[in-house]
Amino acid sequence: MTPPEESGAEGQGRPARRRQVHLPSGPPVVPPPAEHTDEEEDGGEIIPELTPMFPSAEPFLARFLPQAPASYSGLNARFCDLHAFLKYLHEGTWCGYLHATLGDQSAFVLLYEGRTVTAAAAGATGEQALGELLHLYEQGAALSAHPLPATLAHVLSGIGSRAWKFNLTEDFTGLHARPTGAIFYAGGQIVATLPATLPYEGAFPAPLRPQTLILPRSLAGWAHRQYDLTLRGRDAVNPITDVYLTFRARHGAAGLAFLRALRDGLSPAEHALRADAALHDLEPMVQEFVKTGYVREG
Repeated sequence: MTPPEESGAEGQGRPARRRQVHLPSGPPVVPPPAEHTDEEEDGGEIIPELTPMFPSAEPFLARFLPQAPASYSGLNARFCDLHAFLKYLHEGTWCGYLHATLGDQSAFVLLYEGRTVTAAAAGATGEQALGELLHLYEQGAALSAHPLPATLAHVLSGIGSRAWKFNLTEDFTGLHARPTGAIFYAGGQIVATLPATLPYEGAFPAPLRPQTLILPRSLAGWAHRQYDLTLRGRDAVNPITDVYLTFRARHGAAGLAFLRALRDGLSPAEHALRADAALHDLEPMVQEFVKTGYVREG
């Protein structure tokens, strides 16, 4: 896909009937949301027309987030540790989005299966925007968490700083944005529409397996460091030693894989990406590895 002209800008509605589009050749012809009706036709299913939660937002991700009642609202750093809350959401494979606001500043983070997969704030996307949400929270921002169906969260996971040329295939999953509205696709089928727009036509394809965002070095320096194994650490990855048996009994296969990754020169952040692990699970392991003499900072 190639990007079109870039732009740096910026209750539930009526349902519409499902339309499955099969286009073996030629450009797609997709009717705008305004042409959808509430009626079912030929046994077709009803497609919801969603309502945007932040219709005037500048970040692309925020603009296409649908309204959803908050499961958690008013969270504050004075009584809720954000890292513990993210770990709780990860363990529950939660899907939805987080919104932090402080004065006129806002940040948005999308979670898919409990993992932070895309984020946006004023002038920032991805890891930097995730860092901005944490920064705002530490400064006293109020945070809310809004659940979404897994299908919609997956569709939204591809939204970044630019849209790409739209090319509908039979298995396309992602968001098709136009000056007349947006269409949510999953596996080539329309699953929802949303009256939020871009000034040009473009697409945000969703990755097959969205990657977890890793905090930038300024906020998680420990995760980007190199760690050297001590003699005890080298024994811990050698199956013929008693230290190996002790280490495996305490930390399991995941801990052993992490220690081997450190031995091979990977930082915790790099291992998290390769193993699809959560940083908040790796941080206490790194601290214990250092404390018990298995590794030292490189």
